[in-house]
Amino acid sequence: MTVTALDPRTALVVIDLQAGVVGATTQPYTTAEVVDRTVRLADAFRARDLPVVLVRVSFAADGADAVPGRTETSRPGGPRPAGWDEIVGELAGHPGDILVTKRNWGAFHGTDLDVQLRRRGVTQIVLTGVATSIGVESTARAAHEHGYHVTLATDAMSDLDPEAHRSSVERIFPRLGETGTTDEILELLTKTHR
Repeated sequence: MTVTALDPRTALVVIDLQAGVVGATTQPYTTAEVVDRTVRLADAFRARDLPVVLVRVSFAADGADAVPGRTETSRPGGPRPAGWDEIVGELAGHPGDILVTKRNWGAFHGTDLDVQLRRRGVTQIVLTGVATSIGVESTARAAHEHGYHVTLATDAMSDLDPEAHRSSVERIFPRLGETGTTDEILELLTKTHR
């Protein structure tokens, strides 16, 4: 389904486009394609004085603030390289942007994202980032549960597993909001936010 509406106060929320993530091999789009499309959206949002939220995942060097609990899949361990949690240069450096640091898959739990959005009167979010089935989907679910209208830029996100991406886009996202391409969202933004 193509996105049908953007509220007057819509924010762009970018998930995990940071140094330690964009080096991953993703499908169906490369991280370079995801970053490029997200930059186009961010520039358009900024030009219309709409909020841009850059979300990064980060942990203390000793991992003391990492999410606890048993899983069947091992978690990345050991020290991370310096700067792994820095937002990519193509998106960084805009003083009006909101930076949110998360410790979980989703960007709402344990952060001030909801407060930041509500203070600005935001009623809708457009989501981009990596990975589709992890950080993006978790954030979309929480945004839906918090009462936001959710729009997902499906060509400005990608995953480590193409089947996981497809499943999120085709099965989960239509239940949480509307989906569209970067170009479709930009066209609607141009029509509704001159």
